[in-house]
Amino acid sequence: MLVNAPQALRERFIGITGKMTLIRAIAALRPGALVSTTASTKMALRALANRWLMLDAEIKEHEAVLEQLVRAHAPALMDAPGVSTGTIADMLIVLGDNPQRIRSEAAFAKLCGVCPVPASSGKTNRHRLSSVLQFSAEVGFENSLVGGPFISFCRG
Repeated sequence: MLVNAPQALRERFIGITGKMTLIRAIAALRPGALVSTTASTKMALRALANRWLMLDAEIKEHEAVLEQLVRAHAPALMDAPGVSTGTIADMLIVLGDNPQRIRSEAAFAKLCGVCPVPASSGKTNRHRLSSVLQFSAEVGFENSLVGGPFISFCRG
């Protein structure tokens, strides 16, 4: 919307760097009486910026709660380098109530859908990935390659 705003309004925000700085500057707009396209654009931009700020604050609250929950259930995984809270939460959901059922790295790979399955026919000897997979587990596995820490967690 800012791209198509009147020239004077667009120029007001050209020098602003940083997403949050721009959003806060737009949220501080005062549209005044709605008698021009500039005023109506200011009103719409301000409403969008305020909504963005509210959603950003809500997301931060949810992320803090998720981090507390994940830290309570898998504190060792939270200390593993390069593993995000969201990835750990996804993996905990996939593992379910009984993480002890994953007894080896092979079982973990199978659950994630990254274990090789024979796909040979006749003279060729080849493998493919399993077509039965847990999408969130596969994404977590590929994003962080944390099989070792998760296996340690499963073994308790």
